[in-house]
Amino acid sequence: MEDRSSGFGYFLLGVGIGLAAGILWAPRSGDETRQILADKAGEGADYLKARAQEGTEYVRQRTDDIKQSAADLYEKGRSTVGKQRENLNAAVEAGRQAYRDAVSDIKSAAAGSSGGGSQTGSPA
Repeated sequence: MEDRSSGFGYFLLGVGIGLAAGILWAPRSGDETRQILADKAGEGADYLKARAQEGTEYVRQRTDDIKQSAADLYEKGRSTVGKQRENLNAAVEAGRQAYRDAVSDIKSAAAGSSGGGSQTGSPA
């Protein structure tokens, strides 16, 4: 039984020493501690506001970059479509001209073959 009572005595001695140390080494009074906590909370809020502002600026910059990229792609696509339209128009016009030339050649050949038998003064 004596071991139990001496263990309990050491426990009480430890609690007393811890309490004394806490009181002696306490950095500030309760009011000062609350003020420090409030200040630190304010600093934390300011930090979060600054980070949010940086985040907002980052998002704004990225949005502007994406808008510029989209505008560049739109203009590039528009230019490409215009060039393709010109190429298509040129190809259609070349096809029309080839058709006209072919029809003209056929008419000329048909007119030449039907008029070839009625030529006079050909040497025999």
